[in-house]
Amino acid sequence: MTQTAPPALTPDARKVVFNATLGFTLMFAVWLMFAIVGLPIRKLLGLSDAQFTLLTALPVLTGSLLRLPAGLLADRFGGKRIFVLNTVLTALFAFLVCFAQSYNMLLILALGVGLAGVSFAVGNSWIAQWVPVERRGLALGTFGAGNAGASITKLLAPLLIVALPASIPFIGGWRFVPFLLGVLLIAYAVSLQVTAPADKPLTHTRTLAHWLRPLQFAQVWRFGLYYVVFFGAYVALSLYLPKFYVDNYQISLPEAGLLTALFIFPASLLRPLGGYLSDKFGPRSVTVGAFAVMLVALVPLTLTLAPSLSAVLLLTLVLGMGMGVGKASTYTLVAQWFPRDMGVVGGLVGLLGGLGGFFLPLIFSALKPTLGAHAAFQTLLITALFATAVFLVSMLRLRALGLRPSLAAAGD
Repeated sequence: MTQTAPPALTPDARKVVFNATLGFTLMFAVWLMFAIVGLPIRKLLGLSDAQFTLLTALPVLTGSLLRLPAGLLADRFGGKRIFVLNTVLTALFAFLVCFAQSYNMLLILALGVGLAGVSFAVGNSWIAQWVPVERRGLALGTFGAGNAGASITKLLAPLLIVALPASIPFIGGWRFVPFLLGVLLIAYAVSLQVTAPADKPLTHTRTLAHWLRPLQFAQVWRFGLYYVVFFGAYVALSLYLPKFYVDNYQISLPEAGLLTALFIFPASLLRPLGGYLSDKFGPRSVTVGAFAVMLVALVPLTLTLAPSLSAVLLLTLVLGMGMGVGKASTYTLVAQWFPRDMGVVGGLVGLLGGLGGFFLPLIFSALKPTLGAHAAFQTLLITALFATAVFLVSMLRLRALGLRPSLAAAGD
């Protein structure tokens, strides 16, 4: 018995994947920009470690909490419409950051900049509206590779900060980074409106209660736990590593940005590979492998004797590989089990993962006085071990019950 080949993507579907990926890349660069621009701000305003950590984490909080409603809106009104609106609003807040003069004002604007993070839920829903479920692993993995936008900030922001003297009003020094990103977002929003296909006519008649029905299944919340490990930890380390390198290895900000990018690249660019492998071999097996790779890297990173800089670079590179593949396999699981509810389920999973990205840096900072510089990796090891155990127990239970996506109404 031969299997029918999955349907090919239409030209419009390819345009949607391309535009969503490009937009998410830019938005992710904005979402995590305070990890870099916050360092000169810390020096300028004399911020404590706790104040600095809060500033870098607040955008992650907004972008996480609003993912579920953003996914619902994209399901209801169309992905393109919501993506354009989201982009324009984020650009406006990026411009306003250029005018901030106090820490309190920066905190308020950081919440607005966090709107960039909801683009993930919007993009997932938009792609699901155009891409058949058999092709979604690779499509969503390609879209998720927009996480590499964080490397734009890590690599270019330190150079941009010194490109213009800080004495230039509103766009000099660190302010040039949000200004330039705001310009790029506006240009992208115009291009998106002109070149992307119009949203398909939506004929949903479901009530809000029906939309939210999948959230009653425990499996959805387990997917969220896995995403805390694969994505939340990725965001947390993207925020944490620049300061970690500067404080512990006495290197410059541009060097710290470059070294952090070495972690970001595999954690982002391997996401399409994770989607492809999930389509080919099944997301369960790929997820197990991703957990295993992360654990192999995290164990030596938790040593009380601080590893050398070269060892940390190698181990975080391996850690990023596991995260990149695991992020894709988790969303392939979502697409297989809840193909008609990518907006709400994908939004909740992204929300939970994003909250991990908000709380984990705060936990790192709180535990550092007790556990030392490597408290972050010790925290992640415990979290990853717990999530791996939950995943294995769940996988064995589903296999024992004979449940597969094709046999499940909407989860277990």
